[in-house]
Amino acid sequence: MSRYKLVTYQSPQGPRAWLVVDDTVFDLAGATGRASYATMLDVLRDWDAARLVLQEAAGSAAKKTEGRPLAGTKLLPPVSAPGGIFCAGANFTDHMMEMAKVQNIAPEPDPHDVGLKPWHFIKLAHCLAAPDSTVKLPPYSKMVDWEAELAAVIGRPARDVSIEKALDHVAGYTVANDLSARDFTKRPHVSDTSPFKYDWLSQKCFTDACPLGPWIVPAETIADPQKVGIKLWVNDVIKQDSHTSKMIFTLAEQISHLSTRVTLQPGDLILTGTPAGVGLARKEFLKAGDVVKVWVEGVGTLTNTCA
Repeated sequence: MSRYKLVTYQSPQGPRAWLVVDDTVFDLAGATGRASYATMLDVLRDWDAARLVLQEAAGSAAKKTEGRPLAGTKLLPPVSAPGGIFCAGANFTDHMMEMAKVQNIAPEPDPHDVGLKPWHFIKLAHCLAAPDSTVKLPPYSKMVDWEAELAAVIGRPARDVSIEKALDHVAGYTVANDLSARDFTKRPHVSDTSPFKYDWLSQKCFTDACPLGPWIVPAETIADPQKVGIKLWVNDVIKQDSHTSKMIFTLAEQISHLSTRVTLQPGDLILTGTPAGVGLARKEFLKAGDVVKVWVEGVGTLTNTCA
């Protein structure tokens, strides 16, 4: 089986989907002979057919179109205009223990034991930042935090799907960093009991709040998304070092639950939660010049520099 990855490149005509084979990138429409596969969303919306076409093209791309070296190629987020970015909150056991200690409260019980379902918030497409790009920290925040995450890319529409069938709707996986402005989690001068206390927009949806990439690996590359290592470094100092086996709700549970609330569409992203080691627990936050690297086993490394 030929191994390949999918990237998005900023061409003179706009974002184009490219196929990565080894260390060479090829225009995906040219490599497959499918002119309709111009963008990543075009490919994902035809995923049942595309996955077979891509596998064949990966073995013969060099014969069909001229490639260029991956090194030095400026990439965009692999899905540059997703319809939805759904982010799992409080979804790693080690992170829950960490945050309970920070807040000096008793750890909460396993949500499964008290009948709770997966919990997500939403980021916007304009929050995406490209791999190897400079991320501009929001000027209003002094406490921007990192959050390493495995991200799933939807390839088939999902509505009311079972947990057992949920992963069938995943086209592939990429790497995300769910940046958070911790000093804007709650609105000041609003009662802690108020339902309007939380400021999700300021905390989670600023420009560049979601670095993503560098590519998508097809779903079959990852045999089990619950058996994947995940790490994050700031200036080559490791901050997060964990494993997706520590997720509270599995990716399959997340997809199944989300599909009871919305119809997940091709190109939608699901950020599956972050493990322990966030800056808030250390009282450390990102500053201009910091280089952040996020690694997900079997997927790759996402690097960004803060400004």
